[in-house]
Amino acid sequence: MGFLNLFLVASFPVIKVLLITALGLFLALDGVSILGNDARKIVNQLGFYVFFPSLVGSNLAKSITFESVVKLWFMPVNILATFILGSALGWILIKITRPPKYMEGLILGCCSAGNLGNFPMIIVPAICKEKDSPFGEPDLCYQYGMTYAVLSMAIGAVFLWGYVYNIMRICSSRIQKEDSTSNDILKASKEISESNPNNLSEPLIPTEDTMDDTYTVLLSDEEPEKKVSFPSKIKHHLRVISSNLNLKSIFAPSTIGAIVGFFIGVTPQIRNFTIGNDAPLGVIEDSASMLGDAAIPTMTLIMGGNLLKGLKGSSTPVWSIVGIVVVRYILLPVLGIGVVKAAIHLSLVPSDSLYQFVLLLQYALPPAMNIGTIAQLFGSGESECSVIMLWTYGFASIAVTLWSTYFMFIVS
Repeated sequence: MGFLNLFLVASFPVIKVLLITALGLFLALDGVSILGNDARKIVNQLGFYVFFPSLVGSNLAKSITFESVVKLWFMPVNILATFILGSALGWILIKITRPPKYMEGLILGCCSAGNLGNFPMIIVPAICKEKDSPFGEPDLCYQYGMTYAVLSMAIGAVFLWGYVYNIMRICSSRIQKEDSTSNDILKASKEISESNPNNLSEPLIPTEDTMDDTYTVLLSDEEPEKKVSFPSKIKHHLRVISSNLNLKSIFAPSTIGAIVGFFIGVTPQIRNFTIGNDAPLGVIEDSASMLGDAAIPTMTLIMGGNLLKGLKGSSTPVWSIVGIVVVRYILLPVLGIGVVKAAIHLSLVPSDSLYQFVLLLQYALPPAMNIGTIAQLFGSGESECSVIMLWTYGFASIAVTLWSTYFMFIVS
């Protein structure tokens, strides 16, 4: 396959996303107002509770078998590596650019969670259908490619709602607590001012806790605080994370859909009873597939609608956007090549060029669109998320194409 053909194949999925995003932006305009703020929230909940669980569950049930699970065991490890490396790079980016506090969770989410669902499900089949595809027979390539893409989408959904959701939730709740504390202080100050209308200065009587803190700082004959060892710090941070972890989000609707689809796929008796045209309960699978087909275009429209809010008045730091683009399209793919190459060298990955290509592709994708859904659920950083998505998906048309070309060169 020539470079120009590959460029066109890789660009078409991104162009589709941008076109649907533009339509969502148009529908959200004040003059049209079909996809207003209230409508976006309602459709967002539909996608969260209905569309995405149906998409993940139905595709996983049709594509996954026990044999494929044994063969593809490294893919969950690889996806976990994308989240861990992306989080580490996102943390470094936050330390360098110092964005507003309310954006820290959003930046970590955009750096760690890639679009592991609809991008591979569009790019991989499109490459398989090309005449000069390096992955062999088109029909066989399509069959295996869809299995890899669906498994990537299902595992990505589990990590997204179990990991990124909790990060953004914790950051959002922390900001809300700080805001409420500031409001309480301002309210107390206002009450004091009202009780002292002549603005006469009154001596403030320190509380017992304040006195103790002052003595701790000022008394020089006390022993200094002992240095905490590095393992103790790690244990402390793990305890803090575990105490703030919302386990309910791990079993979000998309995760439940993945578990159900996985269970049906790996159990031959249930699979034969529910999957296929001749299956007694095949109508259930057809209904779930019909609902799942609405997930990707619906969430893309929502992203376009959210973009309007970002264009009206967004204060997204430029260097944060640049940093996310660098992380997702330069640093992560380079690290991903090292991870996958090491796995191939250690014989952890089978000699399947298409499988290796999908593993590499998982490191070079734009941020997951569901990050916008999470931001809207918490009401934090919606407009900033829309602007970040605009730039990252705009650069994806070039970056994903170039990396796809290089990945094919590596595995073929």
